[in-house]
Amino acid sequence: MENQNTSLPEAEVEDFAKLFEESEKKSGQIEEGKVIRGTVIQLSKDFAVVDIGYKSEGQVPIHEFAAAPGQEPAVKVGDTVDVLVEARENDTGMVVLSKEKADKMRIWDEISAACERDELVEGMIVGRVKGGLSVDIGVKAFLPGSQVDIRPVRNLDKMIGEKFKFKVIKFNKKRGNIVLSRRVLLEKEREELKKETLKNLKEGAILKGVVKNLTDYGAFIDLGGIDGLLHVTDMSWGRIGHPSEMFEVGQEVRVVVLKFDPATERVSLGLKQIQEDPWHRADEKYPVGTRVKGKVVSLTDYGAFIELEQGVEGLVHVSEMSWTKRVKHPSKLIAQGTEVEAVVLDIDPKAKRISLGMKQIEPNPWTLLEDKYPIGSVIRGEVRNVTDFGVFVGVEEGIDGLVHVSDISWNERIKHPGEKFKKGDVVEAVVLNIDVENERFSLGIKQLGADPWTTLAERHPVGSKLRGKVTKVTDFGAFVEVEPGIEGLVHVSEMKDERVENPRDVVKEGEEVDVKVIDMDTQERKVALSIKAMNRDDDDYREYLRKQGDARARLGDLMEKFNRRKG
Repeated sequence: MENQNTSLPEAEVEDFAKLFEESEKKSGQIEEGKVIRGTVIQLSKDFAVVDIGYKSEGQVPIHEFAAAPGQEPAVKVGDTVDVLVEARENDTGMVVLSKEKADKMRIWDEISAACERDELVEGMIVGRVKGGLSVDIGVKAFLPGSQVDIRPVRNLDKMIGEKFKFKVIKFNKKRGNIVLSRRVLLEKEREELKKETLKNLKEGAILKGVVKNLTDYGAFIDLGGIDGLLHVTDMSWGRIGHPSEMFEVGQEVRVVVLKFDPATERVSLGLKQIQEDPWHRADEKYPVGTRVKGKVVSLTDYGAFIELEQGVEGLVHVSEMSWTKRVKHPSKLIAQGTEVEAVVLDIDPKAKRISLGMKQIEPNPWTLLEDKYPIGSVIRGEVRNVTDFGVFVGVEEGIDGLVHVSDISWNERIKHPGEKFKKGDVVEAVVLNIDVENERFSLGIKQLGADPWTTLAERHPVGSKLRGKVTKVTDFGAFVEVEPGIEGLVHVSEMKDERVENPRDVVKEGEEVDVKVIDMDTQERKVALSIKAMNRDDDDYREYLRKQGDARARLGDLMEKFNRRKG
């Protein structure tokens, strides 16, 4: 068998050698870790095949061409892309490439260049990390909490998803460490704004600002590079419990400069001063007698404050709340936040005071009492209270009449009304007097019957002989009760014909004695009695008195002692 010649022609061998040599040269130019440019020549489900001018093509995972996870890859055949050579050859003989890592290296280079030129970078805050926030500027960077804003931010989570510009304050490509600051930019901007604001900052100037912070005592307003305090008392002419009732952080407001100290740069602001003080025309709007409506904004022991309009409040004193009810505390009658009607009783715009009355909305029931209960009429009511000086009897709801202790009985000696009455007793009484102005209703129980003194002279004329009980013995005589509650005085000179040094030697308290009426004054409720006159007939005794002096003068002397006994 003839041997076949399998050797290549000399020309082909030379071409092959040349191609191999070129391939080896290209192989030498491809370095792992370098970024090179290539062309997409084929797309599959998982990879994009890229021609980088090497002996073999490279593969890039298809997902690296997606703008974001889950999105469709944005790539087509013929696109030119920058890729990073991760390995010259994999198990299938293809170059391992990465577009994602090439992009990051490019970004790192751009950031490095920006740092050298002192330029800003833009990024989105993507998450919360220990000590601050994570920012996507193409690569992950760290924003410390202290560099987020000029003032501490309480809720960093609110900033996630926001885009800002930042200054790179620390850059280490080798360690992959980038630290950003937003505060540096804000401080710089604030200084620029401050220069402009200071040009217009003077007392009386009206400026625009933004609410920066709220406290219990006021709101801090950013006027543009400089903050001013709007105190809670300068927010509104009306009543404000807390600044949050009017403002929220970030709100834009117009304020007037009340005070400005250039040395300390302290600014005091006002909002209510932009508007007219409502008290300036309050007397025109709320003249005395005007019927008004308002909201109860405050309750105190002495009354309730009613807001008639923002900045104008009136006081309803507890005594002006009801004609008849004894209001111990306003909360027993009205509640805070409710709307009430009232009448203007007095107004002083200079002192910013309005006196209001709620009871004046209704007719004064005391003015109707005189027609309903004429003097002399008899009422029936329940004892509502017993005091040392008398008994209060219910006439109507909230209206009591007083039976003074002196008007309980014509003749009984009552030391305390509690001896005869207790709370809840039902009694009858006569209307004696009604004082509408002072709201006093006077009643009498003894007036239900006749005064026994008016007919005493008829029942026991002078000269009558009676038997009575000694109720008290004094140095000047003895008192004898001749009827229940009616006493007469037996003077020491009327006890015996002979001189008596001590009345207690003649009579004793509690014993019964016979006496004769020798004189009386029913108007003054005084009766003169005699024991020794029992032994004389009437004519003889009158003659005796005449000889001793005028009988009326004699009675006056006795009654003076009677009064002394009562004292």
